[in-house]
Amino acid sequence: MKSGYQDLIIIGINQVGLKRGRLEKMDDQEQSLGQKELREGVLDAHLCVGCGACAYLCPYQVIYKDQTIILHDCDLKQGRCYAFCPRTPTDYDAARRRLFDEKDLTPELGPVKGFYIARAKSKADRKKAQHGGTVSALMALALEEGIIDTAVVAEGEADFLHHSVAVNDPKEVKKRGKSKFIVSPTVAQFNKAAAGEAQKIGVVATPCQAQAFAKMRMKPIAGKESNIDKLQLVIGLFCGWALNWRSFTELLSRSTPLKTITGMDKPPGTQTVEIFTKSGTISLSVDDIDKCVREACRYCIDSTAEFADISVGSARLPESWDETKTWNQVIVRSESGQRLMERARAKGILEFHDVPEGNFAELKKAAVEKKKGALGQIIKKSGDSNNLIYLDRNDPVVKAMMG
Repeated sequence: MKSGYQDLIIIGINQVGLKRGRLEKMDDQEQSLGQKELREGVLDAHLCVGCGACAYLCPYQVIYKDQTIILHDCDLKQGRCYAFCPRTPTDYDAARRRLFDEKDLTPELGPVKGFYIARAKSKADRKKAQHGGTVSALMALALEEGIIDTAVVAEGEADFLHHSVAVNDPKEVKKRGKSKFIVSPTVAQFNKAAAGEAQKIGVVATPCQAQAFAKMRMKPIAGKESNIDKLQLVIGLFCGWALNWRSFTELLSRSTPLKTITGMDKPPGTQTVEIFTKSGTISLSVDDIDKCVREACRYCIDSTAEFADISVGSARLPESWDETKTWNQVIVRSESGQRLMERARAKGILEFHDVPEGNFAELKKAAVEKKKGALGQIIKKSGDSNNLIYLDRNDPVVKAMMG
């Protein structure tokens, strides 16, 4: 083992407060669903999404760059690392019915209480955001109103890496509204914050991260504390894919030094991705970008963060792209999400645009295409239409898509 990894082990043990010999062992008769199965069924199978659900729970898993690293073998028969992972077998239908109002459930988009086109009213806040600023505005409002006392958000690092931070000041949330489409281990940062003094936590999460939180909320291992009751708000991001850091930065470095890049975007209806630099804009083809997509993303059936309280994506409007990119599509899913949205409207934090005719139907269509494409990839990977790896073949949503 390399000395750098040995240092990480010591750091992990100190952070979580566990010693190697003090790990509790489960009854030998119980089914083994721990680190070994996580390694074989997720990491070695290239299904890991880099969410960090398995990190900061014990000292043996960490996130290094955008990869999950196992530092030391664990012999627990049943582990939270396996139970909370969004790519281990899951009854997502049970989670939907536990966490949301059944009358709001749709096969295409998950729970829907309301659908809006909105954006932050503040132009200054919109300039700091990827699109529209709705996510930052809502999370900042939740802090201001005392709905949460801590917000977990992504933050860019040098060389295009991302990590997540826990902040308490609404201004700090608004500084971190940009995206570079690289995974940030948000669930790991939640685990760390929840083990500390934070009592009411909000997170900005991708679909797979929101799935991990849903699994944690189901409390699959009785008696194993995860502090999940501290989670008070999940604002989800629409997401089609995330990029592998190593292959993507290698691609970028052929065009410009990484330190010159200030942001990136994917205009709808085009076959290019725009890379913004200090000296101008570079266009890369979608085909080149596709080669950098994380393999795990190809098996994800959720493009709209269906397990969030509120989900936000870029808008699709008849106006020019310069205008359209300042607006967001917003799906409200839960009662707490609805209350926050109503508060944002009442306080004038957000402004709203009429929803164009056919807009919601188009979003449904895109979500179905994502689901069907991912199911096809899953079947191709397993080689058996009855083996959907981490999904339940009898899940009503899965059946609807396959039917």
